[in-house]
Amino acid sequence: MRIFLDTANIDQIKQSVKRGVISGVTTNPTLMSREKPADYETAIKEICAIVPGPVSAEVVVEDAKSMIEQARNIATWAPNIAVKIPATPDGLETISILAKEGIKVNMTLCFSLNQAILGALAGATYVSPFVGRLDDIGHDGMQLVKDIVEIFKYYELATQVIAASIRHPQHCVVAAKSGAHIATVPYKVLQQMMHHPLTDIGVTRFLADWRRISPE
Repeated sequence: MRIFLDTANIDQIKQSVKRGVISGVTTNPTLMSREKPADYETAIKEICAIVPGPVSAEVVVEDAKSMIEQARNIATWAPNIAVKIPATPDGLETISILAKEGIKVNMTLCFSLNQAILGALAGATYVSPFVGRLDDIGHDGMQLVKDIVEIFKYYELATQVIAASIRHPQHCVVAAKSGAHIATVPYKVLQQMMHHPLTDIGVTRFLADWRRISPE
């Protein structure tokens, strides 16, 4: 399983890349608006230059004709871009056309197995089931991830599953156990994944013991 960072914050991306554990980034209009970039295209290009793998940049129009036009433009910004297209009827038409043109697509806002299957059949490179948002309304988001992975594996569909809308480290554990190809996580969750109180206690104790036998 790979880890993507779900953010548009340049400093967070740089720090995470330095640690050698993330291989891609996902953004969306909400994340981008928090950073208040002077220019959307410039911000995405900067992220693409930092990150070694795929960077998802989302269209911000609704009808198929406009999405296709905007997606084609976004795809020219960098070679490692995947264009995020919503799981709607117009989005499905857009995915089908873009896939035929060799443009990588991340089908976003996926909330059902049916949507995931249709996205894969249309040619999406990735589908992104939103785990946390399903949990918020009383559904089991990770069960959806498991179901998608199982169906894709059974029918040998090439589309990769990105567990998205990750809220806490346990989501990442279950995503890995479920066979998700990727989990895209906020910076805070990435930090939490590495933290364990027993590690902190152990480091403190080892250093204290070492100072007893090797005083400065």
